[in-house]
Order: sequence, then structure tokens, then C-alpha cells
Amino acid sequence: MPSDRLILASTSPRRRQLMTEAGYPFEVVSPSELAECGVCSGETPPQLVARLAWQKAADVSTRVGPSVIIACDTVAECHGQVLGKPVDEEHARRMLTMLSGRRHRVFSGLCVWRVPAGEPTIRVATTTLQMDDLPAARIEEYLATGLWEGKAGAFGFQDELDWVHIEEGSPSNVVGLPMELLAELLADVWVQ
Repeated sequence: MPSDRLILASTSPRRRQLMTEAGYPFEVVSPSELAECGVCSGETPPQLVARLAWQKAADVSTRVGPSVIIACDTVAECHGQVLGKPVDEEHARRMLTMLSGRRHRVFSGLCVWRVPAGEPTIRVATTTLQMDDLPAARIEEYLATGLWEGKAGAFGFQDELDWVHIEEGSPSNVVGLPMELLAELLADVWVQ
């Protein structure tokens, strides 16, 4: 692994855990709240996550010296509706009820950027999942755990739920950082 200073532009403990488990030495520099928001009405979910990943990387790039910045943004989408992180338990309930028995997708925009000399590389990973038909009691049981908090689509695949199944794509993408795509993009950056 080259000696570039790796910066993870994220407040997500799940992204930090994935980076640590993969053996990457990295530092965390949190993007500002303004860099993490802003839905444009005409954007598709892939366009949204790509733009937000770039915004996070651009924000952090102004506060670090020479380094490779990694920024990611993840949303779930079901039948055209974007599902970010729920704002409260009722919002999480509505999300889980909508996802119950349905196929949906998780999109992660990933930006890898060598600063100050390089150009940002932005790609989107997609994972297709199927959720079992969940009775209301099962949804309430899950909500009571609090595990839905801070998770796009109101559930955490990493919580080893037996009612969410990956049909196609990366499991780490669903957790919030597509590690296979990250390895690819880092390899490209380190060759430059």
C-alpha cells in the first residue's frame, strides 16, 4: 500500500469499521453538515449520492494537506422513492412498512480524490435487496431495538437481519461503503 495519507470524510461508525477491518490506515475528518445535505428534485438516486459524495470530499479537501480523500453517501430507493436516514421512529416505521415484501436498491456514491494534484473519481455502487413480508409486530420489535437509527432505509444489513436478502451486489455497499469499488478506485489513484 502506498504511503499516501488516507482521509475518510465521514462521521459514520460503520464506514470507519469497514475501513479498519480492511486494514487501511486512515484518519477521519468530518465534512460539515452543509456538505451532507441538499436534495435536488430532478436527481436520480445515483446522481444524488454521487453529488453528495463529491460535496463531502470537496468540503474536507479545503481543510487537509496532501492526501487521498475518501467520501461516500448512501441511500436506499424503493419504487422511485429515495429513503435516506429516518428522522424519528415514526419515519422509520413508514420506511420499513413500505419496504416490507418488496425489492429495493441501495446506492452508494463513492468519491476518491488525491488532493491537491488529482481530479476526483466518482462512481456509484448498486446493490439489489429483497425484504421479506414483515408483520407489523416484527417491525415494532425491530424499532424497539433502536438499530434503525442513522441508517438509510431504516435498517442495518450489518445487524444480520434474517428478513433482508441481497439479490445482487456488494454487502459492504449496503452497510455504507462499497469496499470492492473502493479498492478499485484506490488502485487507480495510486497508479497515477
